[in-house]
Amino acid sequence: MLHIDDFDAYCFDLDGTIYIGNKLLPGVKETIDRLRRHNKKILFITNTSTQTREECRERLHHLGIQAKLDEIMTASYLSAVYFLEKSPDALVYIVGEKAISEEFHKFSLKMTDNPMDATHVLVGLDRSFTYEKLNLAMNAVRNGAKLIAANPDSLCPVPEGYISDTLAIAKAIEAASGRPIDQVIGKPSSFYGKKILEKLNINSNRCLIIGDRLETDILLGKTNNCRTCLVLTGASRKEDIEKNKIYPNYIAQNLQYLFFMK
Repeated sequence: MLHIDDFDAYCFDLDGTIYIGNKLLPGVKETIDRLRRHNKKILFITNTSTQTREECRERLHHLGIQAKLDEIMTASYLSAVYFLEKSPDALVYIVGEKAISEEFHKFSLKMTDNPMDATHVLVGLDRSFTYEKLNLAMNAVRNGAKLIAANPDSLCPVPEGYISDTLAIAKAIEAASGRPIDQVIGKPSSFYGKKILEKLNINSNRCLIIGDRLETDILLGKTNNCRTCLVLTGASRKEDIEKNKIYPNYIAQNLQYLFFMK
């Protein structure tokens, strides 16, 4: 059984693990409250590129989960961190929504509306993606811009089922340009894992990654030597484990059973 003191820090995915849409999933508040009573470190880790950390915090607060800004890590935020550290002089053409550009503004990173001037094309989820945007981004990449994906999610769970996500758009640009994606920033990248451990300031074996996706959350743990727990409230199912050959250390029906699993 998983005991609460087995780990010093617990990292929770958001969509499909903490909530779906505007609905808090079973056992979430009780689990978070219990961890806080035991003075455990908590980090909310998400591949969303359509919300800033502030917006994620407000969403959590609205659902009754208190969180500090420093306890939230998003793909939009880490995209800005990535460019700040790796390519601070880049001129970035963004295919995505305002959260990415807002995070870029906070770090005074340079963006352009002219794709032919871009050194990089950064792709996030863009729910108004069009054929024109595809052509603009494709020509930027063909002109030499590096193609960067904010996250590798092909779909995202919503109350009605699923919507297509960042990777579907990035792959369209890749196919049109004939140039491969150069870098993926979000989970399960080693960059994302490194930033988690830096933020928590702990050894990887003292951190548990909890999420609903084998190919992002669970693989994130595997890539970064953290133990993992798959919750069956979102994208992945038990039968997907053997199919994908990605094996979590623990499996829970939902967070209500986090500390009662065998």
